[in-house]
Amino acid sequence: MLVLSYLGILALIPLITEKNDREVQWHARHGLVLLVAYLILTVGLFIASLVIGIVGMLQLPLWLGYVVVIILCITNAVSGKRFLIPGLSDFAQKF
Repeated sequence: MLVLSYLGILALIPLITEKNDREVQWHARHGLVLLVAYLILTVGLFIASLVIGIVGMLQLPLWLGYVVVIILCITNAVSGKRFLIPGLSDFAQKF
């Protein structure tokens, strides 16, 4: 369930099914907040690329950064730790 928490929309599965496990709930909320932040940045870059043109080249580094953060989150979750991201992790705790 911890791995599913960081696989995009699949984070809804542990969020709905594991209501009694606080650790899984935290990771599921964290994974959903990461996904939403990534989607907002992607849409923002897409709109900026329509206006400026060259910004579209930044989408690949954004995607690679997202994948690296997801891998770090999964490895920390499986080992019993939390990978905290300033701002996003605080928002995920309030969610």
